[in-house]
Amino acid sequence: MLRIASWCVLCLCLALPARADITGPVRVIDGDTIDVGDTRIRLHGIDAPEREQTCTTKTGQAWGCGDWATRQVRDHFEGLPARCEALDTDRYGRTVARCTVAGHDMGRVLVQAGFALAYRKYSLDYDLDEKAALVSQRGVHGFDMQAPARYREVRRAEMVSRDRQSGLKKKDTPPALQGATCRIKGNISRDGKRIYHMPGQQYYTRTRINRLKGERWFCTEAEARGAGWRRSKV
Repeated sequence: MLRIASWCVLCLCLALPARADITGPVRVIDGDTIDVGDTRIRLHGIDAPEREQTCTTKTGQAWGCGDWATRQVRDHFEGLPARCEALDTDRYGRTVARCTVAGHDMGRVLVQAGFALAYRKYSLDYDLDEKAALVSQRGVHGFDMQAPARYREVRRAEMVSRDRQSGLKKKDTPPALQGATCRIKGNISRDGKRIYHMPGQQYYTRTRINRLKGERWFCTEAEARGAGWRRSKV
């Protein structure tokens, strides 16, 4: 009886489809987000400075560490073939994955070089790598940098405060600082997909922008694509 049960379990395991790896050339979106083929991937276990984030040098000057980190990732990996193991899906609909290029773990390479931090909220895989980079003052560790997660938290709080003070909360009106020319609507769908709508497209008028959800306005399509949005098909 035990042998029969074991055989049934084996057959069941063989019948289950294996999760296929994601393969293709790397297209860098920012310091911890890439496209591999047609899949948008959030690299597992790391957190890079936001593209617009600045750090402070030892002389007290602001330095665009977020843009620098993105450029470093692009210089190292853009266009190279990657193989990614999907682990999860984040709230924005991105595939959370561990990716390798030429046998090297991308996340580990980025943390060791000081281009990103270990994202300990979700994984301790790169904890020791970050500590080694910190001791050696590699990359962003040579500057005064707010942790990216904390930076995002502060930025969201500031946005809520500004909206309350200006009366813009939940209004479908572009922020004054963006000017009247920024008419592209960056919407986030219920399943977390980031889609932008151009004036004249079918759903442009009915689309409402809620900045508290992370939705935003863009001035150009290049800006929208660079931030991780794709154009609506209709």
